[in-house]
Amino acid sequence: MYSPIEPYDRGHLDTGDGHLIYWEVCGNPEGKPAVVVHGGPGSGCTPGQRRAFDPARYRIILFDQRNCGRSLPHASDPEVDLSANTTHHLVADMERLREHLHVDRWLLYGGSWGSTLMLAYAEAHPERVSEMVITGVTMTRRSEIDWLYRGVGRFFPEQWQRFRAGVPENQRDGDLLAAYARLMSDPDPAVRAKAAHDWTAWEDAVISLEVNGKPNAYSDRPPADLQALVRICAHYFSNAAWLEEGVLLHNAHKLAGIPGVLVHGRFDLGGPLETAWQLAQAWPDARLVVVDDSGHTGSDTMRKEIRAALDGFAGSQS
Repeated sequence: MYSPIEPYDRGHLDTGDGHLIYWEVCGNPEGKPAVVVHGGPGSGCTPGQRRAFDPARYRIILFDQRNCGRSLPHASDPEVDLSANTTHHLVADMERLREHLHVDRWLLYGGSWGSTLMLAYAEAHPERVSEMVITGVTMTRRSEIDWLYRGVGRFFPEQWQRFRAGVPENQRDGDLLAAYARLMSDPDPAVRAKAAHDWTAWEDAVISLEVNGKPNAYSDRPPADLQALVRICAHYFSNAAWLEEGVLLHNAHKLAGIPGVLVHGRFDLGGPLETAWQLAQAWPDARLVVVDDSGHTGSDTMRKEIRAALDGFAGSQS
């Protein structure tokens, strides 16, 4: 990774519907525009994400998606309405931010949930995307959501049982994610805190076998950010991200002409390699890099592959 850097510009973008989206820009003001699309949904952007880019060659743009990070209002407040926080709102926010920063075309970089949002944006606005570098590829299909919050439990039956037990007994055989969404909007802070703990304990269990990854990657964050993450995740995944099943794969032909690199860990239990492989088959301009020592949270090898991909695109015309 490149050395730490600080933004030279930052602000809040008013979306016109009560949301203020935090954004920042660092690197070279005359460099190739690139935008970081963070995961979660609801994790917020981090200083470490700036370091994937050569700051001498890139104009690096980061932003916090609705209701998380430094964007306002914050989802940790149960009174905050999330009805205007959907995939389609986030795609519109990205396009609004591009126009606000006077960017013609930009490279998209991100992973996990961020890859779903990147694909949705690129398929809606392919003429605005120069290249894409995606890690931990997901398309947030119902089959993928079901695997992450139920199917992979066959590897962690005790931990999944605790995750299931985190919701009221009469809701355990129904939609667990919708039940967690209700808990995360409960007015009682103790109820919300326990639900956030139970949710992230499950997420941490899924990545617990990644010997080169980051343990406790989901739970290791301040309480307000933890609650925003879980509330937004439950909101999105209980609604299948408001995407028609399989639509991003079906519309992958719209990515024709956009060079892409898909970097995926072979041992990503929560987001199996099959998803990245399917996308690579449908997107002829994408190259799939399988990292044999990595899971979902990465490894030194994965970081080297990400840097190589971004360095490789740094000199191309935007």
